[in-house]
Amino acid sequence: MGKSLRGVQLTMEAFHYFPSSVYLVQKPEFLEVVNGVSEEALSKITHDVHEIYPMHNTDNYVGDPRLEGFCTYLWQSGWDILQSQGYDMTNVSVMVDAVWTQEHHKHSLMEQHVHGFGTQLVGFYFLETPENCSRAMFHDPRGGKVQINLPEADMSVATPASNTINFAPEPGMMLISNAWLPHSFGRHGSDQPIKFVHFNLSVRYNQTCAAPAAEVI
Repeated sequence: MGKSLRGVQLTMEAFHYFPSSVYLVQKPEFLEVVNGVSEEALSKITHDVHEIYPMHNTDNYVGDPRLEGFCTYLWQSGWDILQSQGYDMTNVSVMVDAVWTQEHHKHSLMEQHVHGFGTQLVGFYFLETPENCSRAMFHDPRGGKVQINLPEADMSVATPASNTINFAPEPGMMLISNAWLPHSFGRHGSDQPIKFVHFNLSVRYNQTCAAPAAEVI
C-alpha cells in the first residue's frame, strides 16, 4: 500500500476480490485463413462508407469449415478461462455462437456496451491495425465506484482507481473478456481501416440420459 499522511508505510493486508479480467494472446498462425474468410464476407456487403457510421459489419460466418481450427481454439480457451475463474465446468460445453468482421474507417468508433442473451465471453482477433488506429477499451463495470470516483493520480498507469484500460491492437492479437465487462473502441484516426473479428462464446449443459429400468417379468 502507499504511504500514510505521516509518511509511514502502511502495514494493512489488502484483499482483492471481484476482479475484471482481460486475456491477451498472440495467435498469428490463424491470420491467413481468418483473413481469407473475412475478406470474402466483406465483399458481400456494400463498400460505401456511411458519413455518420463509417464502418462495415459482416454477417455471422461461424459455420465456415475453414475456421474449424480457429473456432476449436476459441471454445477450448473459453472453457479454460471459465474454469480458471472458479466456475464448475463439469458437464458444461463452450460454444462459439458468432464470428463476424468489423471494418472501421476514419473517425469510426464502437460505443461502450456489454453482450447479453446468454453470451458468457466475448473477444476480438485483430487482422489489420494501421498506425493511429482505434484502441480496444475495457471499462469498470462497477456502477457504484464510477459514480463516486476520485481523480486518478496518473491516468497512464493501471491502478485500482482506473476507470478504463486500453490495449493497442496488432495483427494476430486476441483479446477475450467476460461478456458483462463493458468494452468499446476509441475513435479511429487512420486513413486505412482497422479490421478485426468479433466473437461470442456461450455455454450449454451436457445432457445425460439415465439407462432404462430393467423390465420385470
